[in-house]
Amino acid sequence: MSDIIYPRSPRETMAGWMHLPRLIDKVRLHLAGKLHPDYQPNFCKGFDGLWLETAGVDAQKFMDVVRNSITDGEVCDWVLKNVKKPESVKAAHRERMLNYPRPDDAEMQARLKMRKENAGLAHRDDIRCFVDYIDADEKRL
Repeated sequence: MSDIIYPRSPRETMAGWMHLPRLIDKVRLHLAGKLHPDYQPNFCKGFDGLWLETAGVDAQKFMDVVRNSITDGEVCDWVLKNVKKPESVKAAHRERMLNYPRPDDAEMQARLKMRKENAGLAHRDDIRCFVDYIDADEKRL
């Protein structure tokens, strides 16, 4: 049995933001000392960092919001009140995640290929972006 507690899928949304529920899960796991070492190097970086940057939220501030909440609803309320971005920004964020890496980004395409190979997923032609890879690696896809 794996000792990894998987955060929610990066596809899940909250307050119109893709990835936000996953980031909340990762922060809660981190604060509890239960974020698996596999997630540590990219904690608040990668897609986490992309959400924080796009939303205009400081990582430490967001961790404090999660720390001082009991429910996801409280975090959602805080985001709705404090992160004022138009739907077009949320849609662009979603599209950026679902299209990463871009087909013309040879370096990141190679990284995705390597990650698939290392995870035993090289045969999976349906894994075309890192969101797909995360869901497949965490046994959701």
